[in-house]
Amino acid sequence: MSVSDPVADMLTKIRNASRAKLEKADIMPSKLKLEVIKILKNEGYIKNFKKITDKDSGKSFIRVIMKYDEASNPIIHGIKSVSTPGRRVYTGYKKIPRVFNGYGTVIVSTSIGVTTGKKAVQNKVGGEILCTVW
Repeated sequence: MSVSDPVADMLTKIRNASRAKLEKADIMPSKLKLEVIKILKNEGYIKNFKKITDKDSGKSFIRVIMKYDEASNPIIHGIKSVSTPGRRVYTGYKKIPRVFNGYGTVIVSTSIGVTTGKKAVQNKVGGEILCTVW
């Protein structure tokens, strides 16, 4: 089965794994997904990730290690896809939205690469809003 929106599929797998309190989630790799996962790691929403290649089948995937607090509550309270293949959402750097008054993170695909909303504003570049995390 082909996936029409691979980024939304990745976000759904991460959301479901955190709600089910799973230790890890396996995601099919792509450059865009890897950049989004790197941002989630740098912002502290996931514990770690690594790219793994299965020796038997030769297929590769990204294993995301989920992060929880002391009471076993997930760090990711919500993760939402903004742009879809049918409706791309673009914005200038002056109008990049804030998530929960700055407590959340906006992930934006810009001309300098995939970055957070704060860094896009600092570099004065706009782009496509991929997702929001809080």
